[in-house]
Amino acid sequence: MEYILEGLLQALTLLGSGHEETYSAIRVTVSVSMLSITASLLIGAPLGFFLGYTRFRGRRVIRTVVGTLLSFPTVVIGLLVYALVSRRGPLGDLGLLFTLPGIAIGQTILGVPIIVAMTATAVENLDRRLKFTLMTLGAGPRQILLTTLWEARFSLMLAAVAAYGRIVSEVGISMMVGGNIKWHTRTITTAVALETGKGEFAMGIALGMVLMIIALAVNLFLLVLRKRVNQ
Repeated sequence: MEYILEGLLQALTLLGSGHEETYSAIRVTVSVSMLSITASLLIGAPLGFFLGYTRFRGRRVIRTVVGTLLSFPTVVIGLLVYALVSRRGPLGDLGLLFTLPGIAIGQTILGVPIIVAMTATAVENLDRRLKFTLMTLGAGPRQILLTTLWEARFSLMLAAVAAYGRIVSEVGISMMVGGNIKWHTRTITTAVALETGKGEFAMGIALGMVLMIIALAVNLFLLVLRKRVNQ
């Protein structure tokens, strides 16, 4: 137990002193995760609306595929994205390998199925009269989309939190596509894995604490936002 307490004290010292390497990993994580969740919402929310709102042949198959993608291993996604953005891949000329945008592509692939699945379920559970009411009032496709998503806003917020939690805590994509380059693409999770393996337990604890604080902050923000909307 002593080494754990000692590591915790050293971790607090690292955070309090503004240790540059520690805060570099934090900045990279916040930047790339915000980019990824924004892209996931922009892509996943409309797709989830379409999947939950419309009825078409093959819909059940697509729902099954989306459900399967929810548990897709991050290392497999990392491998696929690596193959796409490497020099020999179809996107090799874009120079995305070992960059933050490259990591964001992989994390977006990770987050989109969560947004799609939860948004589709939320839209399906809405009052069925909403669709007919909007159509009766002459609402166009864009108005129907926005109004429906607004009615499902709390479920959409929960989807965003769930997706962000998966994105910010993943290791495989960041390691494989980002390369874990110090000062450049090293995220909190890859830094924790690396530093703990090197015996730098204090830095691992410090970064783990930051990851927990980020998760807590996101959930508190959702709680406050929900209360304000309900007022």
